Amino acid sequence: MVTSSNLVGRFPSAALDTLSVVKTDERRQAREMRAEGCSVKEIAATLGIARSSASVWVRSVPLGPEQRAALIYRSRLGPIVAAELKAARARDVRRGYQDEGRRLARERDSSYAAGCMLFWAEGSKARNSVQLVNADPEVIVFFADFLRTQFDVGNEQMRVSCNLFADHVERQREIEDYWLTRLGLQRSCLNKSMVNVYSKYSQKKRTNKLPFGTCSLRVHSTRIVQTIYGSIQEYGGFERAEWLD
Repeated sequence: MVTSSNLVGRFPSAALDTLSVVKTDERRQAREMRAEGCSVKEIAATLGIARSSASVWVRSVPLGPEQRAALIYRSRLGPIVAAELKAARARDVRRGYQDEGRRLARERDSSYAAGCMLFWAEGSKARNSVQLVNADPEVIVFFADFLRTQFDVGNEQMRVSCNLFADHVERQREIEDYWLTRLGLQRSCLNKSMVNVYSKYSQKKRTNKLPFGTCSLRVHSTRIVQTIYGSIQEYGGFERAEWLD
């Protein structure tokens, strides 16, 4: 470790005097910053000194209520700023996917447009996953094929859940197998089914209204859903900020 004592003989006395002045000035600035409520980390980064040195220099600086409040605020500001930067980077990624979707809308055929329009009409508008719920098996099968063909989605990426009515309980396994068979999926792709029980006011009038309930098909993919959003906006000629944010 190089100290001012072992520098004697290696540097002229004038140079040592200059180093001493610089150290004194840095120490003064560090103490002034601390008195304003700056953290040791901020002081070290601003002055370009070791954090250990900054800590020693400001150790005896008294902090009043205002300075302590400023210090607490600054310590909390770090994570807030980091979170804002992370959110901004994620937004830029989503914007890039939407730009790709706009390009695909101009280049791909009518089958691609049909899948995007189906999602626009029936899809759940989430930010990081693509999901479609319907009682018509042809609609669900068409959308699954759209995801496979246009986005190379594998069966292992798809998740299916069934929404059943009370009169479906005895046929639950049959109904689940029906949807899985239509979609060409294994039971490992099946999430827990939901059963809507009758209310005391329903008089059980919903019996057999939907013989297979409804099916939800979901793929967790920010890329796919944001690409579809970009395509929809290109087809429709509009901007929808909430799909990006």
